[in-house]
Amino acid sequence: MTYLDDAYTVELPPAVAKPTSLTGQRESTLELWRSGGAETGVWECEPGTFTAVRDGFHEICQILSGSATLTASDGQVTELGPGSTVVLPDGWQGTWVVHETLRKIYVTIEH
Repeated sequence: MTYLDDAYTVELPPAVAKPTSLTGQRESTLELWRSGGAETGVWECEPGTFTAVRDGFHEICQILSGSATLTASDGQVTELGPGSTVVLPDGWQGTWVVHETLRKIYVTIEH
């Protein structure tokens, strides 16, 4: 069992450059658990724009704080804020525009 007292305020590892950032963002990830093709953790990213591709896995995330706009490659636009839940299935491609530092709980599952 893994227990996290408060995902909203837990200290994350030092931020690193986000490889797919178009604007020089930094991100931090605290992996909480990984087993059999599944992973969960807390992720945070600074404001800016980055591209994303879900290739070989599904991602489910719950936004804890901040805000962002997701634009899928098919043009679908989704606004995210605290309390939003989003499912990005295997094959999803798009752009994230982070307006305020974004923190989320995520679960990825290999497909």
